[in-house]
Formats: sequence, C-alpha cells, structure tokens
Amino acid sequence: MQSKAQNGSKFIFVTGGVMSGLGKGVTTSSTAKLLQLAGYRVSCVKIDPYVNYDAGTMNPVAHGEVFVTDDGGECDMDIGNYERFIDTAMTKDHNITTGRVYNNVILAEREGKYLGQCVQIIPHVTDEIKNALRNIANEEKLDIMVVECGGTVGDIESLPFLEAFRQMELELGQSNTLFIHVTLAPVLDVVGEQKTKPTQHSVQELRRIGIQPDILAVRCKMQLSDDARRKISLFASVEEKCVISCHDAPSIYKVPEVLESQGMLKAISERMVLRRSTPHWGNWRTVTESFTKYGGSVRIAVVGKYVTLPDSYVSVYHALSHAGASIGKKIEVQWIDSERFENGGLSSLSMLKDCDGVLAPGGFGRRGSEGIMAAANFARTKNIPYLGICFGFQLAIVAFARHVCKLHDANSTELDPNTKNPVVDFMPEQRNVHDMGGTMRLGSHDIAIAPKTVAARVYGLTEVKRRHRHRYEFNQKYLDIVNENGLVLSAHSDSGRRMEILEMPNHRFYFAVQYHAEFNSRPGKPEQAFDAFVKAAAKS
Repeated sequence: MQSKAQNGSKFIFVTGGVMSGLGKGVTTSSTAKLLQLAGYRVSCVKIDPYVNYDAGTMNPVAHGEVFVTDDGGECDMDIGNYERFIDTAMTKDHNITTGRVYNNVILAEREGKYLGQCVQIIPHVTDEIKNALRNIANEEKLDIMVVECGGTVGDIESLPFLEAFRQMELELGQSNTLFIHVTLAPVLDVVGEQKTKPTQHSVQELRRIGIQPDILAVRCKMQLSDDARRKISLFASVEEKCVISCHDAPSIYKVPEVLESQGMLKAISERMVLRRSTPHWGNWRTVTESFTKYGGSVRIAVVGKYVTLPDSYVSVYHALSHAGASIGKKIEVQWIDSERFENGGLSSLSMLKDCDGVLAPGGFGRRGSEGIMAAANFARTKNIPYLGICFGFQLAIVAFARHVCKLHDANSTELDPNTKNPVVDFMPEQRNVHDMGGTMRLGSHDIAIAPKTVAARVYGLTEVKRRHRHRYEFNQKYLDIVNENGLVLSAHSDSGRRMEILEMPNHRFYFAVQYHAEFNSRPGKPEQAFDAFVKAAAKS
C-alpha cells in the first residue's frame, strides 16, 4: 500500500562527479525502486543540460537511443531505465532540458508575463526549473521525486539546475530534500588500492556551488574498503554510514539490493524523516535472480546502423535480456554493422548461420539499409528466426518485394525518392512537414490484431497499445501482391490506414513490427514479440 507524504512531495537530487558514464541513471532508478518497495509513491525526472529541446534530433551514436514515451516524448535513454525499474510509464515532462526551460522562459517574456522585469538566470530560469519539478510532483501526487541531473558537476551547462536544487533545499527544508552525489573510487593497477582523491575533489566542487551532499554513492569495481570509506567521510564531511559502496553487480537489476545492503534506504529515511525504511521485495528478488542464473545461452545477431555504440539500442538489449531471463537463457548479442553486408560483403552473410536469431532494429537513412535488407532476406531463406523493429519492419517488406514478388526495383522512398515501386512510402500527413524535431508519428497508438494469426498467438489479444517513431509506412497499394506471395500483414492501426505487423506463417519465426516493441518490455514481463522471438531462437 502506497501512502501520500503528509507535508507534500519530497525531492531527492542525484548529481554526478569525476566523469560521465558512472551509472547515475541506474543509481537513480535503483534508489527509486527501493523507495517504491518501501511503499512510497515515487517517480523520476531526468535533467539534461544540453540546449536541444529534446533528444529527438540527436545522433544515437553520440548520445544513445531516443526513448519514446506514451505521450510522444522523445527522451533521454535514462527515462527507459526508470520505466524498467519502477514499471511506471513516464511522460515527456519527465525529461527536462535547457532548451525546454529557456523556450518556456522566452515565451513567457514575449507574452509579457514578467511585467517588464529584466529576465535573468536567477530568479526566472531557476523558478522555471523549480516549477516544472513541483508541477510533476503535484500532478502525480508523489511522495518522493528522484531527480537526476545529467552531466558532471563543474559543467557550465548544469549550473542553473544545481542552483535551482540549492534553492529548493532552502525553501522546502532539509527533511524534504536530499542530495546523492555519485562519484568514483578507481583502483590503479600500479598501486592496487582504491583512490579517494577523485571523490574528494568532486565533493569540493559541489560544495563550492553551495550544495553539501548528504549521501555519496561511490562507484567501484569491488566493495569500498573500510579505510577508503573513512577517508571519504572525513574529507567530504559526510557520515560514514552515508558513504555507500556502489560496487559492480552481476546485473543492473541487482543494484537495489546492493544499495540496500549498504544502508541506502536507512540513510535516506533518517535524513528525510520517513516512517518506513524497509523494502518489501515481493517478487523483485525472484525476477532479479533470473538474470544471474542461466541454463545455456541464445545467440542473437543485431544487424543495425548504430552498433558502434550499443547504447543506441539499449532498450532492444534489455528487451532481449528480459525474454532470455524468462526462459533461463543468457542472451549473447553479436552487434553487426549492417554496412558489412554491402558493397561486395554479401559473402559475409554466412556468419548469420552461427546465430540462433536475427534482429533488425530501428534506424533512419540510406547508409547500411541494403545490408539490413540482405540480412532480412537471408533469415527468410535460411529459416532463421527474424524480428524486425520499425526500420527492420519496413526493410523486410522491401526485401520480400524484391526477392519474392520479383519487384526488383522496389524500395522505400526514404532511400530512393524516385523508386518505381515504393512499397514503403512517406506518410501522407508528413508531406508538408519541414521541421525535424517532434514531427514524426510519435507515442502510443491502438493496434488491432487479426484473429488466427501468428500475431494473435504471440499477443493473446485482439488489441494492444504500442509506441511509435516513424515517418514512413507500408504502401497498401502493394498489399495484394505481398499477400499472394505469402507475407501476411496481421495488424493495423488508425482504422486500417497503417499496417503494424508482418509475419510469415510457414517460417520458423519471421515477424516484424512497425512500432517499437522494446519500449514496453519490463524485467519479469518481457514484451510478447521479443518473448516469442527468443523462444523461437532458443529452439534453433
């Protein structure tokens, strides 16, 4: 049973020091999970200090995947972490960027809402930040909101957000706010001991800004030594019991248990005067154990455009791992750049025979597209389980049209605007769109599934809701010819205007979806398409 905080919402601010990539997102998610397991109504917000309005136009190889919310937000991938840990759907408001904040401030200035004031970082920008956080907490009736600030302390871009946090502590009081600072205790091979200086300097920088951390979450390979803990406590002016060892875990889903074993929830409860400080694990431990105990493995080839940074497909990876854990199989992903199968590289396709399944994830643009089509066709002809997501759905149709329907010049107009057989075409409502940001078909849509199809067996339902992010769609002028040749379009949305699922009933498993199924997968509750795909691959 979850209860409402008596004195309004409380706020936990998570900052990072030393370097990026320490795992603030997992620390934030795990902290929220512990609070949720203790019975509190909790959610998370990600602050991204970049000036982009949202993540929609950012290169996934540089920034990681774009996570899409039900309401069509194009968000930072940490929003996906939050959803997977606390199993709560986020909205676009849960990802606050500098671009959004300044856009709102400028619009308010243009509307005359500041009554002739000179608009400044303090108080106008910081007020906008504080109001955004409070509005979410109030609307969702949260007991506790966990706010992660992206970047590293010392970055000039983060300063307005850190100042807003400092002000919130002053306004709400210390029992209603708490600061967790994520740092690093590296071990140098030459010395062999955990070094505390990076943490000391990071805390000093945070204190210079006006924030004294209450809890230090110290990332380390092995558990933090007592000596290192004492030294950090002394020099950072943080109680020893509040210096939390965040050492490596066998799975990210085990991190809440690591934090709890180190006293994280007790430290938070004492500082914030919370009545409950014991998590009720329920089936969470059973779920997390499934990610550490495997009876064999399944090899999945992910053939995509952005594999140089696996974070580009982080939700795909987790959806595969959820499905694997549910049947006790470890997923071994082979990341394959689709360009490898182009320009004379068709002979390399034989490497896919060594895999139990082939997955083609989302993407945009011409580069590498022919390689994805080659992989989709190879999986079809060799009876290898195949799952296509969004771009992988569209290119599977193009490959089928070329190789089975004998429409040799078939293509997507995204790749060849002048193709004579546009089996995948621009969505009609997209034709007059010129801005790139926030203009695709985004968010959750109802999908109707035809009875007595593979899709009906996979989902066990006649209708599902799934999230989308695309501008192109299957051209239904080609529906008859692909049907006649054995490709079944088994689901639709928007009263039949959009085709959503393709399948080949006589194949071991050949299934592709226009939507992003990976965004709906959760530990212990794998998304059904991924679940069916991994089970088929496990039988290979």
